[in-house]
Amino acid sequence: MTRLWDKGAPLDARVLAFTAGEDHALDDRLVPYDVRASIAHAEMLAEARLLSTGDLAKIRDGLLALGESHARGQWRVTLEEEDGQTALEARLTVRIGEAGARIHLGRSRNDQVLAALRLYLRDAVAELAAGADAVAEALHALASRQGNVALPGYTHMQQAMPSSVDWWARGFATEIRDDAQGLRQTLRRIDRNPLGSAAGYGTPGLPVSREATRAKLGFAETQEPVTAVQLSRGKAESQVLFEITLLMQDLGRLAADVLLFFTREFAFVGLPDAMTTGSSIMPQKRNPDVFELVRGRSATALACLVEALAVFARLPSGYQRDLQLIKAPLFRGIDCCAGALAILPAALEGLHFVPANIRLDPSIHAAERANELAAREGLPFREAYRKVAEDIAKGGGKP
Repeated sequence: MTRLWDKGAPLDARVLAFTAGEDHALDDRLVPYDVRASIAHAEMLAEARLLSTGDLAKIRDGLLALGESHARGQWRVTLEEEDGQTALEARLTVRIGEAGARIHLGRSRNDQVLAALRLYLRDAVAELAAGADAVAEALHALASRQGNVALPGYTHMQQAMPSSVDWWARGFATEIRDDAQGLRQTLRRIDRNPLGSAAGYGTPGLPVSREATRAKLGFAETQEPVTAVQLSRGKAESQVLFEITLLMQDLGRLAADVLLFFTREFAFVGLPDAMTTGSSIMPQKRNPDVFELVRGRSATALACLVEALAVFARLPSGYQRDLQLIKAPLFRGIDCCAGALAILPAALEGLHFVPANIRLDPSIHAAERANELAAREGLPFREAYRKVAEDIAKGGGKP
């Protein structure tokens, strides 16, 4: 196998295994985006008269065919190919001959993989945001079904003030929609064309058009100067992971409430058997595993964010191989979040509150009584507060 940087000297297999790591497997999800970016690059080269129209046609057709066969599962990036960029160019050259070897003019694997990654992130962010909106919709549907059911509102794990299913569900829905908006706002850093920056210092001696590839790929802007491209590596990725972490923490808090409400001691909610699992030893058990795993995976999201931030925290300028290590936590965080968002709408659809089991403490209206007393009698609130507290103490907590 000839890699893009090979000059004929043999490579120790242990070096390949260590340096490539899991990069070849991770790059499989970037192949369709690399195909798109490579076609745009080839079209730009042809427009600049750096590539013949005949070679362009061969390259375009070859890349499209490779993308389609990859989508059908007919090939995958292998360790011997090192990464997706090598795999695509090597397979293209085998398919179409010398024309395939011309496509790398005016680019580096550095701007090539970053272009594919940013195209992928645009789609991934849109899908995650849509998934968050779907969870919010499921919560609004729950509020519509059972919004009038009274719930105690808690502070310090004690009943504090009256609430309702409507307030509870719509409160979470509002924050989850806010998380979706946060995800969409990560496009500010994602939607920048890195092509033409090559290894970080441009393409001296070549009349490449960065604006041409920007327009073809639909990026909002071209990232300038070229030296900023490698300095930006990890920032968009970490911002996506930060928004994922906030979303997963909201989902985790939602799950924590459901898990508390599902206990026999509370029994505020019921879940269908289809959304719970059983015990291997206790016949009576139905376990809310879905919500437990959503709660637990908020930790995974946070770990992915911390890992990504740590990789590039102290790197010098220019490209460093460390940067390839950001892909693993990025993809893991995206997959973790996508999985939770996929299951939650169905789980929430089956969730129902059981009003007969919900008891509000008699003193839960105390703050309201203090407000009314202050407003009606003109007492300072602190005096009204003390009066209500004394009344509750005398009455043993009853109104």
